Amino acid sequence: MSGHSKWSTIKRQKGANDAKRGLLFTKLGNAITIAAKGGPDPGFNFKLRLAMDKARAANMPQENIKRAIDRAVSAASGAGFEEVTYEGYGPGKVGLIIAAATDNRNRTLSFVKTTLDRSGGTLATQGALSWQFKQVGEIVVRLTGGDIDELLMVAADAGAEDVIPNDEEEGTAIVQTELTQLDAVRSKLKGWEVVESRTSWKPTNTVEISDSGVADRVLDLIEKLEDNEDVQEVVSNLA
Repeated sequence: MSGHSKWSTIKRQKGANDAKRGLLFTKLGNAITIAAKGGPDPGFNFKLRLAMDKARAANMPQENIKRAIDRAVSAASGAGFEEVTYEGYGPGKVGLIIAAATDNRNRTLSFVKTTLDRSGGTLATQGALSWQFKQVGEIVVRLTGGDIDELLMVAADAGAEDVIPNDEEEGTAIVQTELTQLDAVRSKLKGWEVVESRTSWKPTNTVEISDSGVADRVLDLIEKLEDNEDVQEVVSNLA
């Protein structure tokens, strides 16, 4: 789950403990297949390079990565995969962006709509919520040998927009950039261990939820969505 609210920090740590390796590899493979449609050489396909970096950060075997790329090259097996983004509301009118990679739009749409309905949410029309979010670049950096204040100064000099604490146990932080500046900023983070680079969504307007029960329902909904192999990422504007 993306987003960096006080509620999501708790959820992210739980998610890391409960992660299902096979499901993760399926999601990563689907993302690689879609990215590889733009060309199988990561040297000329930045989107594919990001997808492969993310897979390697998750210790996905090289043969799995190759198989996902080969699937894109084969029209018979890879042509049906596509990216699709859904917008919806969760409990407390929390906005959700649900990014998916699927070979069956009807199946994925049915799952998303049913899951939202059963959790007290609703599916929104395209464009109803996306204006409250913007796509950004994110660079996950390990803080070993340095602190977040030092990283903040280095990242600012490199042209980054923000630095956000990520995972206390792993000692990582997220450097956020303009989408078009992701590769340039990463190249300037000399001396810092980059765990992963990726694109994501960032809320520009947030919803304050003071009721822990409502927040828990939102986080449970996000977890149910993320447990589906078609869903790549769920971002909320929960504050």
